[in-house]
Amino acid sequence: MQSAREFNFDGLVGPSHNYAGLSFGNVASFNNVKSVSNPRQAALQGLAKMQALAARGFAQAVLPPHARPNFQLLRGVGFGGTDADVLARAYRDAPVILACAYSAAPMWTANAATVSPSADTLDARVHFTPANLNNKLHRAREHVQATRILRAIFHDQRCFAVHEALPSTPALGDEGAANHTRLAASHGAAGVELFVYGRVEFDPSAPAPRKYPARQTLEASQAVARLHGLAGARTVFAAQNPQVIDQGVFHNDVIAVGNGNLLFYHEQAFSDEAAVLDQLRTALAEVGSALLPVRVDTQMVPVADAVGSYLFNSQLLTKADGAMALVVPHECHENQAVARYLEELVGSGGPIDELIEFDLRQSMRNGGGPACLRLRVALTATESAAMHQGVIMTDALYAQLVAWVQKYYRDRLEPKDLADPHLALECQAALEALTHILGLPGLYDLS
Repeated sequence: MQSAREFNFDGLVGPSHNYAGLSFGNVASFNNVKSVSNPRQAALQGLAKMQALAARGFAQAVLPPHARPNFQLLRGVGFGGTDADVLARAYRDAPVILACAYSAAPMWTANAATVSPSADTLDARVHFTPANLNNKLHRAREHVQATRILRAIFHDQRCFAVHEALPSTPALGDEGAANHTRLAASHGAAGVELFVYGRVEFDPSAPAPRKYPARQTLEASQAVARLHGLAGARTVFAAQNPQVIDQGVFHNDVIAVGNGNLLFYHEQAFSDEAAVLDQLRTALAEVGSALLPVRVDTQMVPVADAVGSYLFNSQLLTKADGAMALVVPHECHENQAVARYLEELVGSGGPIDELIEFDLRQSMRNGGGPACLRLRVALTATESAAMHQGVIMTDALYAQLVAWVQKYYRDRLEPKDLADPHLALECQAALEALTHILGLPGLYDLS
């Protein structure tokens, strides 16, 4: 067993951060449709979280935003002429499609890919499969840029394998790490990978939600496990409870999160809680570890409170002393039931003994908490040295990125501003400057 550190790659909020309410099934996103956003504040809130965690000694890195607007999407659906013409016509004839082209969703990098560390894979490389995200138009082409970004950062094929996204068909609907959890005695030890799905494409009798779409299929989860060369005995596929999907739990990371051998979850998270726990215990026993479940009862925290506060869309981080810190948004403090539960949790003498709270309101209003903002990548010393170093968060990089945001980002963005050709030019200029800061020339096709 090699020692390894878990890097959290947080998505850098892009300069077109806006509230379009495009994600049916995501209650917060839908409730804030067409509100005025503050891209500058959103980016600075995300950067403050990254810097604070890096200062605490956690391995922290940044993933750059995607190019916006997506002119390929707009031209592909029939809007022609100059870029300004395209924006004006789309705003007039199909404002929702224009909003899709300006989607801020890539900031939630938990959906960027599923990641398996080298300790789990057959060829002992770190494997990435970018998510096809084909359930929503505004996210369905993200995998193209996500693949490009991941291959630029994890370019050494001796250590890393970045696959193509799964075929973009409903049967293989894949939402990335938001429906994936790894449990292990340590980041460098062989572990158990838990894939959570919302529906089964080829079994119409399987339970499924009635109100909101189930975005992850069993078939997609199985395909990713095969691509990554995971051992069957240490891979668990669990059905999400369709009733909680219909209550706004659009991804598993809204109702459960794991770290080390600890699974922090709501009692209604899975269709068959007992069976999931039994499978995890058996699989962890294969690697000489034991499951540590922390169950939150509905009586203590109703599902509506968990969704409204994003209690489970938190980060569980292992501290130097072996205990765990739970990274939560301010909304957890403001919800009476959740605040009471968390006070009892950290005072119980259990493995979670600290809360780290951040103001992420710009992200929260668009439907994403701390866990949505980060992609977890466990790396050995050799692997961390092999990746591109320019994205690792340092005091110097933080200062550069703050100055960059202050220079290029607006502090107010309304839906009508998406038709402004100057916004598109501002986004292009910002990303061009960012490639120089991060040392990633050619990352975007800005032609």
